[in-house]
Amino acid sequence: MADFFHNGEISNLHRLKPGDVERLERELGGFSQKRPIALVLPALFQDLTAKPIKNILSEISKVNYLNEIIVTLGRTKKEEFAEVKAMFASFNLPVAIIWNDGENIQELYSILEKEGVSAGGDGKGRSAWIAYGYILARGKSDVIVLHDCDIVTYNRELLARLCYPVANPNLDYEFCKGYYARVTDRLHGRVTRLFVTPLIRALKKIIGRVDFLEYLDSFRYILAGEFSMRADLARINRIPGDWGLEVGVLAEVYRNCSLRRICQVEIADNYEHKHQPLSETDPKTGLNKMSIDIAKTIFRTMAGMGVIFPSGWVKTLKATYLRTAQDFIAKYGHDSEIDGLFFDRHQESVSVETFVKGIELACDEFERDPFGAPQIANWNRVTSAIPNFFDRLTSAVEEDNK
Repeated sequence: MADFFHNGEISNLHRLKPGDVERLERELGGFSQKRPIALVLPALFQDLTAKPIKNILSEISKVNYLNEIIVTLGRTKKEEFAEVKAMFASFNLPVAIIWNDGENIQELYSILEKEGVSAGGDGKGRSAWIAYGYILARGKSDVIVLHDCDIVTYNRELLARLCYPVANPNLDYEFCKGYYARVTDRLHGRVTRLFVTPLIRALKKIIGRVDFLEYLDSFRYILAGEFSMRADLARINRIPGDWGLEVGVLAEVYRNCSLRRICQVEIADNYEHKHQPLSETDPKTGLNKMSIDIAKTIFRTMAGMGVIFPSGWVKTLKATYLRTAQDFIAKYGHDSEIDGLFFDRHQESVSVETFVKGIELACDEFERDPFGAPQIANWNRVTSAIPNFFDRLTSAVEEDNK
């Protein structure tokens, strides 16, 4: 996105000079001597057998500033885990693989459960959380960077730009979120475009100025999964275990960081990865479930900050959201027309109608249970409850990686 506009509550770091990766990597090589960098790759086995991963690993292999790579595997059988170990056996950078379904890690999850410390259910949130714990346990990296393993348009400039704001001591940010456009022959990112931003704007109209909503509204791609952070932040942040992960992470960063130490960085002109189905008839899967989980996370976070929802707010929110989202459909239609993109107004409307129903379900669940399932405990809580847990974790990972 070729602009230099700063909006909202946090700093925007723009991509004004594409193709500058050699300079970025050279400087990161220096920064990493004082602030070693760990890369976390959450993945399912199917991600590591799909087409994008070959290019991703090829690009990462050209990088010389990473201190360690943590591949955290979910839903992987024993024979599949063996394949993954073989895949990384000759990789030119240090790689540790966390087998979340293996006996050693499962035993640790059982210990946590017995101690009453929530590690959440199986999912990306828990996979990322256990990787942060392993990095903290080793104590050899000061910066943690995370991105997915299904990025079709991946190149190493994306990684360098994602690392730079937190690794550079002259900038000294504690948390950095990536942003980008998502376009092929049409616009993608329906949950961000047609749900999250219109929902936030609708809540602002109903409730008035809430600093947390202003903060969320500052992010250009609020559901981007790519970010970097100081390792100390991983120690104190809690993590949601459902589709509210990205918004939940931003909520924790808001609680634990000064706004001046939070930024977003443009990491690519365009970004493409696998697409989730809408699942308009099933609120337990796809983008439908994602929207419900995100809405519940926002409502519960606001309630925890002392925001009082007015009487009759659900009906008003649904109507306000619908009107706001319909206005966004028109804007994206105009965007598509000027750029010659395919635009299916009917499917955009179906998405919004699905999200309206999702808001109603989320509101019902929130009013019935304003607390919801507990978030995954932060690592300070874990080590307080089980002082030798880090030792057990490093031993479990090392045993699996033999």
